[in-house]
Amino acid sequence: MARYSAFLGRTVEVQYRAGEILLPASGTFVADSGRSIFLEQHFDQRGQAKQFRWEIPYQYIVRIHEPLTDGLSPAAPPTPSTLTADSAASDDSRASSASAAAGAAGGASTLFSLPRRPKTV
Repeated sequence: MARYSAFLGRTVEVQYRAGEILLPASGTFVADSGRSIFLEQHFDQRGQAKQFRWEIPYQYIVRIHEPLTDGLSPAAPPTPSTLTADSAASDDSRASSASAAAGAAGGASTLFSLPRRPKTV
């Protein structure tokens, strides 16, 4: 049974994991196969219309929600359409530590945080 079919046709933001990294994806929710969800994003590149489609398996989804578009403050409580995927306790601890790190970075998502080297003359 399709777990996320309530989002069909809506613009959503998904947070999913690839290994120990949490990645964001946003686009139009176009399909739910019962094992994976499919997001689609349309854009122009060099004057040509392009499309990009993600397939995200259920087991990699950490969070899926509709973005706020009515100008509410970011400190507002989450909407009822926010869903959290079922995952093991070890996955929850990794997700919480990664989301805490993202929160400490001011909400900006980074893939790598490399230490800055002093400049040598």
